[in-house]
Amino acid sequence: MIVFRNVCRIYRMGDEEVYALDHANLHIRQGEFVSIIGPSGSGKSTLMNIMGCLDVADEGEYLLDGQPIEHYSERQLARIRSRKIGFVFQSFNLIGDLSAEENVELPMIYQGVPARERKSRVKEALERVELYERRGHRPNQLSGGQQQRVAIARAMAGRPSLFLADEPTGNLDSRTGEQIMKLFHELHEAGNTIVLITHDETVAVQAERSLRIRDGRVEDPGRDGV
Repeated sequence: MIVFRNVCRIYRMGDEEVYALDHANLHIRQGEFVSIIGPSGSGKSTLMNIMGCLDVADEGEYLLDGQPIEHYSERQLARIRSRKIGFVFQSFNLIGDLSAEENVELPMIYQGVPARERKSRVKEALERVELYERRGHRPNQLSGGQQQRVAIARAMAGRPSLFLADEPTGNLDSRTGEQIMKLFHELHEAGNTIVLITHDETVAVQAERSLRIRDGRVEDPGRDGV
């Protein structure tokens, strides 16, 4: 499903070139649950941004479902982001003026999902994260764990095949983090591909497979299908 071949992302600071990703290689199969672990500044977020079509590589090749991403237009990339990929961020990225159900529904409005289907998907997603009874609450009326569950429900409602999670337990206590990880395991068991970025070893080991990144370099022994 996801293949990186010598992917580089380079930032220029004056006359100096800084490699946020330095010839990164990886291979993630459909339906896998993979964690990518590394310290702060290792290139984890850059890796996720390219994987999620939020950014593009300067060098190398990224294949998503067998197709080179560099051949897509910005409109096509936006369509992939909205229909194929579900994003979950450490900071939740909920809109403060909207209720839980409105936050879950909003991306589907942009996707053009009919109103009746949107309502059905919102109900289903919030029930799966056990927050339907709090559907009318705004983010500031919810705990951090509840906000992250709303964010997961928002991702689920779009029915993506790939979930990208960037430090999804980073702002949560350990007990709440366990609840969030339980949701990711349930999503994986339902057949979804999960890629989880983390600096936490206890979170990383819960995935089927863990890759390490440091100084923008990641090597994946499974990239050739081994």
